[in-house]
Parts: sequence; C-alpha cells; structure tokens
Amino acid sequence: IVQPQHGVDSNRRTNPRTITAEVFHPGCAGGTCPTSVSHRPTSDDSAARECKGIGCKLPPLMRQKHKPCIGDGCSGGDDGRGHSSPVRVTDRAAQFLDELPDFGSERGAFIQLTCDMKPTNEVPSEDALVLQLQLSKSQERLVEALRGQQHEVKELQRLLSEQQGTLVNQQRDILDQQRRMFEQMEQDRDECLEIADLCGDQQKCLNTPGFRCQGMTERDANSGMCGHGYFYNSDMDECQACNECDGEPVTSPCTFTTDTICSGPAAGDSPLSMSWAGDASLLGAKGHILAHAFPSVQLHIQGRGDVGLVSAENGHLVLRQHGLVWLDENLSVSHGCRSFIQVCLRMNNTDGSEGRDLSGVRVEQREGRSLQSVTVSGVAEVAPGHIMSLFLRSASHHCNQSSEGLQLYDPSAATLSLLWLSHDTGAVAMTAQAMVSGHYHTNYRPVFRTTSTSDPYVVGLTHDGRGIRFAESGTMRFVFQQALYSMGQACVSEGVQVLAYLNHNGSNMELFRAFKSGVHYRDTSISLSGAASVDPGDTLGFEIISPAQCNVRFFGDETGISILSLVWVPAAISSSLSASVAHTGLPSGAVRNKPLFFHQTSPHVSQMGMLAKGSADQKRDFVFRESGTASVALDIKLIHSCNLVKVTLLRRSDSEGSGGGREVAGQRPVPLAQQVAGQMPEGSQWASVSLRASFQVHNGTAVFFTLDCVRGRVNQISHQTGSGVSVLWVAA
Repeated sequence: IVQPQHGVDSNRRTNPRTITAEVFHPGCAGGTCPTSVSHRPTSDDSAARECKGIGCKLPPLMRQKHKPCIGDGCSGGDDGRGHSSPVRVTDRAAQFLDELPDFGSERGAFIQLTCDMKPTNEVPSEDALVLQLQLSKSQERLVEALRGQQHEVKELQRLLSEQQGTLVNQQRDILDQQRRMFEQMEQDRDECLEIADLCGDQQKCLNTPGFRCQGMTERDANSGMCGHGYFYNSDMDECQACNECDGEPVTSPCTFTTDTICSGPAAGDSPLSMSWAGDASLLGAKGHILAHAFPSVQLHIQGRGDVGLVSAENGHLVLRQHGLVWLDENLSVSHGCRSFIQVCLRMNNTDGSEGRDLSGVRVEQREGRSLQSVTVSGVAEVAPGHIMSLFLRSASHHCNQSSEGLQLYDPSAATLSLLWLSHDTGAVAMTAQAMVSGHYHTNYRPVFRTTSTSDPYVVGLTHDGRGIRFAESGTMRFVFQQALYSMGQACVSEGVQVLAYLNHNGSNMELFRAFKSGVHYRDTSISLSGAASVDPGDTLGFEIISPAQCNVRFFGDETGISILSLVWVPAAISSSLSASVAHTGLPSGAVRNKPLFFHQTSPHVSQMGMLAKGSADQKRDFVFRESGTASVALDIKLIHSCNLVKVTLLRRSDSEGSGGGREVAGQRPVPLAQQVAGQMPEGSQWASVSLRASFQVHNGTAVFFTLDCVRGRVNQISHQTGSGVSVLWVAA
C-alpha cells in the first residue's frame, strides 16, 4: 500500500477534484481554485492513532464527529442558505474516496482500476453463447442416442418375440412327435412274438415300431422278407407297417420297399390354392361416396371373412403366407377433374417401405361426368407381412370443387378378389413393362422389358422383347394394361382394340380381343385379360389396332400404367376354358337381370365344362367337377342407351355338392362379383364393360353371368369379336 504524499510536488498528477472544479467553473485552472480544500494530515493521523477495532477501517469522516469550521477554508462550503454547493459535494466525494486506505493514494489510479475490474463470476456473452450451443448439441446427441437405443430395444424385442415364436413352434413339433411316438408304441405289435419264424430264427428278430431282422439286406427286402402289410425302410434298416389312407384316394400302393402314398388330407399336404374377397371404398358416406379435389386418396379395404390368408388392417391388405398372389379390383367411378385420374395397385414390404406400383389404369375425363367402369389387376410374389393398397390419384389439382368432385358406385357384390398360389404348385409370376413409343401409331406392337420374374427359365421374353416365351406345358393367365393418348374424331367413333396372339409351331392364333371407346386429345387406358393353355416353345404377343384417321401415342412409367402381369401354373394341377358369347338368345331391349349364354371355344377338360340349356349353342352355367380355385375374366362389347349397365357373376345356391347345378325354387343365387358402367360415351358407336374375379369351387359348383339395364335398353351385343369369357382353374 502506497501512503499518500501530502507535500506539494510539481510532478504530481492532476487531482480529480481539480478536474471536477474545472468542469463546474470553467474560469478556474490548476490549484488556484478557491474551492480546493487543504488536507490536514496531522489531525487525521491523530484520529487514526486513537481509533481501535474495526472502526479504523472506516474513513475519518465516518468515524469522528464534525467540528466547527474555523478559517478561510469554511467560506466556500456553504452558500449562506444552509446548502452545500455542488463543488463542495464533489470535493467531499473525492476526499472520501481518497481516504480509503485499501485503494491507494492516487485517486486517478482508483478510477482506472474500477474501469478494468470485472466480477469473477461474470461470463462474457460470446463464451455463454458457445457454451449454450455446446449444451444444445450435447442434448441433441443425447436425444439421438436415446432414440437409437429405443430403436435397438424395439428391434431386440421383435427378434425376441420371433425367437420365442420359433421356440414355441419347435416345442409344439417336439410334443407332436412325442405324442405320435407314444401312440405308435401303444398300438405297436410285437411281431417277433406273434408271428412264428418271422426272420427264420426267433433269435434274429428284434421288435421295433415295426420289426428288424438281423443281417437283412436290400436283396432280402426286395424278395418280400418283411411280409404282407410291411415295407422295408432303408433309412431305419427295419420293416415297418404300410400306411393306411383311411378312405382317401391312394396315389401309390405299398410295395416291398416303399410306403403307401395318399392323395387326400391323410397325407398332410398343405393347400395349393386359396381365394379371398373383400370391398374397396372411400370413407365418408354410403352409396355414392363424395370427395373434393385430391392429389391422392387411399381406398379403404374391408374383408368378407377371414381364411387366415390375409387380413384387412387400417384400410390395407396384409398378406399372411408365402406364395404368389393375383388381385382383381372392379371399380365404378366418376370424376370432375380436368384431366384423367389413375387407379393404382401398390405393394409395400413388411415394414411399409420400398413400395412399388404393381398396376395402374387411367380413367379419362368426360364432359357428362358419367360413371366409368375400371378393372385393375396385378400379380406379385409375396411373403408374410407384405402390404397391398389401392389409391386414386389425380393428374392435376384442377378438379371440381363441388360436392360431386369424385363418386364411387357401391355394388351389391365384392369388388376386390384375390387368388393365392402356394410355392408347392411350382407356379411362376412375371411382370414386364411396355416401352414408351416416341411417335404416333395406328397399329402398334408393344416391346417389353422384364420387371420381375420368379423363374426366368420357365417364363421369359423373346429376343426382340415383343413376346413372352414358355419353356414348359401349363396354364397361364395374363393382363395387359396400356396407357395411351389419342387424337382424331375417328378414335371416338370407332374406338381402339387390343389383341392377344399365341404363336404355336410358327403360326399365330388370336386368343382374345377387347374393345375400348377412344378419346380425342385426351389420356385413357386399354386392358385385356385372359387364360389359356400353353406348350413348350409357345409365345404370347400383343397388338393394338386403331382406325386409319386416329393417331395414338403410347406411354409407360414406373407406376404400372403400361405393364404385363402373368402367372403360369403347371399343367398337372391346372386347366383353362374359353367361351364366346352365343349368337342366339342374346338379351336385348329392356333387359332386367337376364342370363348371358356362351359357346365354348376351347377343348374340353375334365375339371370343368359348360352345362347345356336348350341346345348345344346355348349354354349358361359353368360347372366345376373338382375342388380348387377359379379365376374368370369377362369382356362384353355392346350398344345401349342405359343409364347404368350391370354385369354380375353369380353362384348357384345349391351347387355345393349337388353336381347338377339345378336351381331349387325359393333359393336365390349368391352374387360373387359385379361391375357397373354408365352411359355410352358421346359420339361412340360401341361401349364395353369388363369383370374379373377369383373364387373357391367344389365338385358341382355352378356359376353364371347376368346382364341388367337400368333406365334404357340394350340394342346389340357383339358376338363376333370383343365379347367372351376365360377361366383358369387350379387344384386346391
């Protein structure tokens, strides 16, 4: 601590009191100001010596009483009215600061130190910001780590549940094996005791679930040493009792070295094919369901019964078994959008990611906003947990904002149907995308590139990509959907047709043909579906035909708008049937639920056929003679003035096990599927309607089609081209 110097020094720094006096009295300079107060160190020092205790730390002015002022120095302290002048107050403040012993003798140094001092607990603003950012980043990393741990915990829980399920199944299998073993031991015979000289010597016979002869060779077994009702099991090296089929058909009888093979449920075979039916609609109202402008709307799927094959969850369809799946959706829709809308069939993986569109169909814009019938189909190889969804998507947001922006018709039968095929059938699923054409055409043969196939050896593309080749005999069902843009009035009046050809031994044969009323300067889609038998070396090709004055451009993208979907089933467990509309007895006029008659065009098969009604050319019922699953596709080309045209597939109510398909009075047929179309397009000569569905059949099941016209009449049905039905049958 530097003690204050009380002497007069020329080098002494300017006193702050002098500076303060100069501020208040501009005429005052240096130490000549009259308000300067002389410092008396003697009295202060004596006062300092007299103080004791903590009071010594206080300034002298605070620890001693004021004494009366004597001398000239008192004249400047009062203005004569009892108030101290501002100069005196400032001087006293400076004197008070100067008398603090801890801050030194120089008052200027105290002022400088107060400017430089910073509280020890104060953090600069930049450091606080950096610290706050570091804390926030640490919190984010902590939250991210917690999320990762939660995800890992969920994954571990899922794996644990799967392992527990696997363990439970293994334990169940072990219990079943033990049960069968115990049952076999309780019904087992001791052949060694019951049958004398069974092995030539009683000592050589060993009792087992069958019996064993010591030293028996394969040659002894082939000679019949095991005896009647037994066969030699080379894996166990013993004779075992032949299996009994319990009334089921025997595929292969018991021999000296092989057991009996049963063809029925006693053999424990899993099903080869199954079907499922449900509905797809918009949420909102009953009957006609309304919606406003939309970019994408999901259709809500609901099931009609649960067979353990699929389940409807949150409007989606969740698959429960491995295999191949074929889906058909019959939709009746009207919209007020300025462009087309698109119906999409989409499949996602088990976790909902990595989805892809299986199929897509465009519904064109129409001025009259009439109801349009749309059928979308697709095939895929699936696993448990795969998700199927249906969407409606608009090409633009310029849709009618009224309450009739979008309408769906609610039919009286299931709109969505599914055909499932087990991998044990040896079936093959294939999809191929049609390439985009950069030019306008009148006649066009599409070129494909393979998108997916479960067995490229059996089903694949030809070298030029224009056909699908088959390496083995079997039955195939296909659907070809092509998006197009056409211009020309001839497109509207005459329409567009798509044909399917089968090349057999170098010669082309037309299989099926479908008609679609054309459009002018607009987008639409045309599709064709059918089923047929194929031989090794056969190829399937397509051609789209339009009028001479109609220019058509064909599109394709990843949304499935131009795609071929195909499923092939081995000939041993499948068959097909094709029929065209009969040229006599066609319904016309005011048609009310009148049946359609057909003429079979494919060779006869043992699994199904047509039941005659009146004459050989008028057949109504399709009768199945073996259990299995059937998938049908119907196309009708007609002229009408009806507000609504309904095509319905029905099953005879007494057909289960009856064998004859005869209708009993008082029993009504059961509708399986239905498709509804609106008025004919303005300016078009013909209209068309398509229906596709899959369903379960038994021995004696009979189905038929009906046509219904609401508020109008049917003028003509084409029986030459564009109208027909095809059926695929797969064993159960």
